[in-house]
Amino acid sequence: MTTGFYTDERTFWHGGGQYAFTLPVGGLVQPGGGLPESPETKRRFRNLLEVTGLARELALSGAEAATWEDLARVHPDSYLAAFKSLSDKGGGELGPRAPFGAGGFEIAALSAGLVKAALLDVLAGRVANAYALSRPPGHHCLPDLPNGFCMLANIAIAIRAAQAAGLGRRFVVIDWDVHHGNGTEAIFYEDPEVLTISLHQDRNYPMNTGFVADRGAGAGLGANINIPLPPGTGHVGYLEAFQRLVLPAVQAHKPDAIIVACGFDAAAVDPLGRMLATADTFRAMARLTLDAARDLCGGRVMMAHEGGYSEVYVPFCGHAVLEEMSGTRIHAADPMADTLRQRQPDARFDAFVSDWIDGLAEALR
Repeated sequence: MTTGFYTDERTFWHGGGQYAFTLPVGGLVQPGGGLPESPETKRRFRNLLEVTGLARELALSGAEAATWEDLARVHPDSYLAAFKSLSDKGGGELGPRAPFGAGGFEIAALSAGLVKAALLDVLAGRVANAYALSRPPGHHCLPDLPNGFCMLANIAIAIRAAQAAGLGRRFVVIDWDVHHGNGTEAIFYEDPEVLTISLHQDRNYPMNTGFVADRGAGAGLGANINIPLPPGTGHVGYLEAFQRLVLPAVQAHKPDAIIVACGFDAAAVDPLGRMLATADTFRAMARLTLDAARDLCGGRVMMAHEGGYSEVYVPFCGHAVLEEMSGTRIHAADPMADTLRQRQPDARFDAFVSDWIDGLAEALR
C-alpha cells in the first residue's frame, strides 16, 4: 500500500479579512500583507512534491466535504448555523484571529473532509498511512469558538466520524505545532479514549492554555498531556522530549491509530515561533511516530496539516515528513541545513532544556 495525500485547490482559496500579519487593520496599523496563514506555504509544499517526483509515488486524492452530521458531532448546531449564515453573507469573523470570506463555511467543511477521508482510509486499510493538506487548520477551534486561524476542529471531526463508523475507538493525537492545541484539548478533555499530547512553545499562543498541570477531567483525567518547551529548544531538545515524554504515553494508551497535528511553525525561520527546529527534526519525529505505530497499531498514522508560516521552508519540512511516511528514495535536500545547524543551541542550553524536561516528567508522574 502507498501513502495517501489528500488535497484540494479550493482550500487554497480560503481568504481572511483585513489583517496585517496578526493585527486587524485600522488606526496606526497600515493595510497590506494579510494574515501569515496564507495559501502559499501549502501550495509550495504541494508544488515541491510534484517537482521532486515524490507526488507520483503517493496516492493523491481529494475528498467530499464533511457533512453537517459530521460537523455536529463536535460543534453545536447554533455555532454551525452562525458560521454558515455569516459565510453566505460574504464572510466576517466569529472569533479572534479567525476571519473568513464568502464561502468560508464550505471551504472549512472541505478541509475537515480531507482530514476525515485520510483517517477513514487509513483505518479501512485503503492506504498505509496518510497526509491531509488541510486548510484552514483546525487545532485551535473550540466547539463553539473559532480562533487562531481555525474555523472547524478538523481532527476531532475525523475522530468522531471514525468512531461513528465503527472503524476505531482509541486514538492518540500528537500535536507538534508550535502553538498549544487548545481546541483539540478542550474537545477531548473528559474523554479517556482519546489521548491528546501537545508539544509547544511555552506561553506562545494561546498564552493562557497549555500548562503541564492540565491533565484532563472526569473520566478523561490523565488523558491530556501538555509539554510546554522553552523558546530556543532546538533539534536535540525536541527529540529528547519526544522520546522521554511522548512515546511512553503513546505506548501506554494502545491506540487504534496515531494522528499528528502536523504544524511546521516550530521551524527555526518561522515568524510565529522561536523554537529552532529543522526539517530533520520533523523527519526524526515522523520516523519515531511511524515506528511506534508499527508496534502498536499496524502502522496506522494520519497527519493533518496545521500551522507553519515560512513560505520557503515549510515545503522542505513537509517533504522530509513524507519521505519518512512513504519510504521513498527521493530526497529534497534542506537548503538551510548548514545555516540552521550553526544556529542550534549549544551544549549548555541543551542541558538546560534537559533539566526542563526532567521537571515536566516529574509533573506528569
